[in-house]
Parts: sequence; structure tokens; C-alpha cells
Amino acid sequence: MTPPTRAELREHLVRTAIAGDVATSRENNLDHYRSLALRDPHYMFGLSFEGEWSFRQILELMSEKAGVVADPAHREGQDVIDPDRTIDAAEEMADRIAKVLRRGAPRVAVATGHPTGLLTVHLALARFAAANGAVLVTPAEGWTYMGGGLGRRRRIRYLDGVAMVEDRGSFVHTHDPHPMRAMLAEERPDFVIADHGWAGAAGEAGVETVGFADSNDPALFVGEAEGKIAVTVPLDDNVPPRLYGPLTAYLLDRAARSL
Repeated sequence: MTPPTRAELREHLVRTAIAGDVATSRENNLDHYRSLALRDPHYMFGLSFEGEWSFRQILELMSEKAGVVADPAHREGQDVIDPDRTIDAAEEMADRIAKVLRRGAPRVAVATGHPTGLLTVHLALARFAAANGAVLVTPAEGWTYMGGGLGRRRRIRYLDGVAMVEDRGSFVHTHDPHPMRAMLAEERPDFVIADHGWAGAAGEAGVETVGFADSNDPALFVGEAEGKIAVTVPLDDNVPPRLYGPLTAYLLDRAARSL
């Protein structure tokens, strides 16, 4: 795919609701911000925080980093992600990836909790990293744990170098930090590209980490504010996979030009 210009990408993000008026509701955003303020483990993605991070502070941070409506009185209906913040963060992510690749043969781990959405982006980033000298590490393949809230055993599986969680033969959505912790216990990479608990656990362990997060998943943004996550790209993380193509092309082109 020919990389879009910034203006073309911005138009695409808004048109496809990857940013702009996204599907995630205001009610859902605020509920998750309250849950994180209460330190609900499901929303912390394996991170711990030094700051207080009250509901109001989290809302203010999400307005700054993702562009959600800052007014706490706005409690219902539509919320937004600022497409310019998405593009700015994607550019910063690309520059970080290029900087790591310039070191020569870095060990890179790639993982996603979104096999029906962001997987396509992670696969492209994994291929790009490998083509530019990175060693894609795949530790703890087959490691199992009880997860998903259904009392079922889940395991780590890899697809073309991207780690995911498998449950009864299917890759599944997960927020769990446990799989990344298992990976780090077996082999510690130099750099991680991920989302959800995969990114949170890596950042908590002190590994340089970049990630993607929706406006209802504030943990990685708080982790970034505290210096545990290098870059968090705000976007709707579960639109049809093909729609991420222009964003992926833009990100990879920026990284390639930065090498």
C-alpha cells in the first residue's frame, strides 16, 4: 500500500472511526476510568502506579493524550479520539522502533490481545522489524494458565512471530498480563510492541515498550505518564482489520525513513 500523507491518513482515521467519533461510548470510557482509579486489576494491565491517579486525574490525562472530552459533566453519548494525537503518537512510535533497529540485532517481542483487530498491525510491525535486523523472540510458547473468567486453560501461541492467547483452538481477546510475565521469565527482550496486558507487564518490568490503546483503556496512558510505557497510540482497537492498512503503511514508512 502506498503510504498516505498525514492529511490523507487523518481523513481516513475519521472516516473509518479509528479516531474522531469512535464507537466507544462516553459511559464506557468513564466507567473504565473509575475502575482504574479504584485499582481494579482487570483495568491495570499489569502496571502499578506511583501517583494517586484519581478519576478526575485520569480523565484529564485521557483528554490530553487521546483527546476525549475533558468536561466531567459530559457523562453520556458520544466520545472522541483526536486523530492528530493518534498520528503524533504513531510517528513517535515509528521513531522509537527505528531507533531500536539502528542498534543492530535487537531482540524484539511482539504481542496482541486483539486477534480480531490489531493483529494485522502487529504482524506488519513484526515483519518490518525482522526485515531490518531484529531478532523476533518467541519465549514461553505453549505456556498455559487459567484465564478468561471461564475456568478454562489458555496458552501462549505465536503466529509469524506475534504472541497471542489461544483458547480451545482459537486466538482470543485478553487483557491479561500473565502471559507476558511468563515470556519475560524465560527471555527478556530489548523492546516490546504490544497492547493491553502484554504491554503493561513489559513496561512494568522495565522493558522499553510501545503500544496501542483505546480510549476506554487508560492504563497504558498512565503508564506512559509515569515513564513505564515509551509511547501509547490512541485509537479504536477493534475496527475491521483491513481498515488499519493506511495507518500501518504510514507508520512503517515513517520508521523506514528514520532508519
